[in-house]
Amino acid sequence: MPKRAKFRFYEELNDFLPIDKKKSWFSYDFMGNPTVKDAIESMGVPHTEIDLILVNSKSVTFSHRLQDGDTVSVYPVFESMDISNVTHLREKPLREPKYILDVQLGKLAKYLRMLGFDTLFENNYDDSEIVKIAKAEKRIILTRDVSILKIKAVTHGYWIRSQKPTEQITEVILRFDLYSNIKPLSRCIACNGIIKKTTKESVMNKLQPKTKLYYDEFYQCKSCKKVYWKGSHYYKMKSYIEKIARD
Repeated sequence: MPKRAKFRFYEELNDFLPIDKKKSWFSYDFMGNPTVKDAIESMGVPHTEIDLILVNSKSVTFSHRLQDGDTVSVYPVFESMDISNVTHLREKPLREPKYILDVQLGKLAKYLRMLGFDTLFENNYDDSEIVKIAKAEKRIILTRDVSILKIKAVTHGYWIRSQKPTEQITEVILRFDLYSNIKPLSRCIACNGIIKKTTKESVMNKLQPKTKLYYDEFYQCKSCKKVYWKGSHYYKMKSYIEKIARD
């Protein structure tokens, strides 16, 4: 005989729900006693987006088994509210965020590196490899594919809502509160290597004639040896960062 529970999802978790279930209580019919994690993910909400579940006003883990008549409130990751006395559903936040991106987010990867964030991206990564690397290196998975975030082994991940790279980078900065961590000219856009200041003489053979003439301050990637300088691209980036801060 079917059983029934009532669910409500809060804040950005509603992004995953159909319009008739957004920001309101709704019924969920089930058989047996599924875990609350299985029930939630069957509705399309990945567990990586969740930090608190209340069943009948008591905090529970993902392994809690649903019972007929349960009332379930599901909350996203908390930024400012103190919930230290309840059951967190993820490990501690990653204080030095590092990222790994799926194949749909190549331009976002370049933006993140441009701003100085440790970002892995290869256009031939499959889901299993992304999850393996994320777990081994404590990286946050950024993806446009919700299904990868439902894999049990994934502990830190975020579904990118926007399809436009310029909006995606703003979304990530706001979601993870990254503004104070921005360090332009510290990561290589091409390979994610560390960039260090270098002398003009040591990179002279890599420079175009006009670059040699107009610039004296240079940086070089320690891994792939790509050379950078504070040209128009740098000031466009600086202006963009300032715009994000103002917004």
